[in-house]
Amino acid sequence: MTTAAPAAGSRDLPHPARDEIRLESVLHALSDPMRLRIVRELAADGAELSCSHFDLPVTKSTTTHHFRVLRESGVVRQIYRGTAKLNGLRRGDLDDLFPGLLDTLLAAAERQAARLGA
Repeated sequence: MTTAAPAAGSRDLPHPARDEIRLESVLHALSDPMRLRIVRELAADGAELSCSHFDLPVTKSTTTHHFRVLRESGVVRQIYRGTAKLNGLRRGDLDDLFPGLLDTLLAAAERQAARLGA
């Protein structure tokens, strides 16, 4: 999968174009509990959230890795606003490419969390 390269000296991050998003990459990104947790929070809030908003029980470098996997798979879009890196769910792209997938996965994750008391 190719990604659009940012301009030299730019703080823009590379993201796959909509037509480059692959189902396998999305499913891989969402197969990790921490990444699924991030996506659940983004979906529940519906807004762009900074990386520091998320209180994950992992190191900062591991958190950065999880956000990179989500961005490179096309699940989230990351943009800089000032010094904050904001994350937004690419719901429109995902719903157009894979109708019902995101809602089904989020509902299943919710049921699992309720079942496990998480």
